Amino acid sequence: MNDKTMEKLTIIKVGGKIVEEPETLKKLLSDFSMIQGYKVLVHGGGRSATKLADRLGIESKMVNGRRITDEDTLRVVTMVYGGLVNKNIVAGLQALNVNALGLTGADMNIIRSEIRPVKEVDYGLVGDVKAVDGKLLSELIKKDIVPVLAPLTHDKKGNMLNTNADTIAGETAKALAGYFEVTLMFCFEKKGVLSDESNDDSVIPQITKALFDQYVSEGIIQGGMIPKLENAFEAIDAGVKHVVITRASDIHKKDAGTRIRI
Repeated sequence: MNDKTMEKLTIIKVGGKIVEEPETLKKLLSDFSMIQGYKVLVHGGGRSATKLADRLGIESKMVNGRRITDEDTLRVVTMVYGGLVNKNIVAGLQALNVNALGLTGADMNIIRSEIRPVKEVDYGLVGDVKAVDGKLLSELIKKDIVPVLAPLTHDKKGNMLNTNADTIAGETAKALAGYFEVTLMFCFEKKGVLSDESNDDSVIPQITKALFDQYVSEGIIQGGMIPKLENAFEAIDAGVKHVVITRASDIHKKDAGTRIRI
């Protein structure tokens, strides 16, 4: 199938903060429901997981913005990501006549992972994605079902694994690039990738790999934005047509955010 005959698919990844606040969730779901053509939503939910863990007396440990996942924490994130947050989103989309289906990677074996090997940090029960069933997902999507993916995968040995939502969005986009013309949008609270963290209007409109390397070496891009952009470049390399990093409320603005170029 060549590009001219491929149907368009938009994959939206949203951070936990956006889906955990009633007003921002309502706005997001309304905007998402108005996206034309096929679509997929990938969500986080970290703040809700931390709140529930606190109530249960389970300490939340973070390293470089990533959660250390022991057995108790895995139970909490499975409940929150795969249950509370995911099903609230699905119910909200159904109210907007979007036929959403909430999924973890274990459902229909759509995303299989292996436990992350220990290097500088032992992240515990965290999965690195090894396979996404793009064919099965594409068949669901073409039946006008809208997958809502929680940041959970499994190892095909009966174990759930906590998995970064940006990674799930990127790997899903790559797996579906053979079936659709894919636009992947990473949405968070800022307008895009900023050249000055203290200036919300300092959006970098386009970032190439060469510029990315330069900005990282200069300290302009740092922290959690580095793996987000690495996921973006990997998606482009794997055939994803467009990757945009933008504010969740700007998904319908044509030139908003930061666009990733080769």
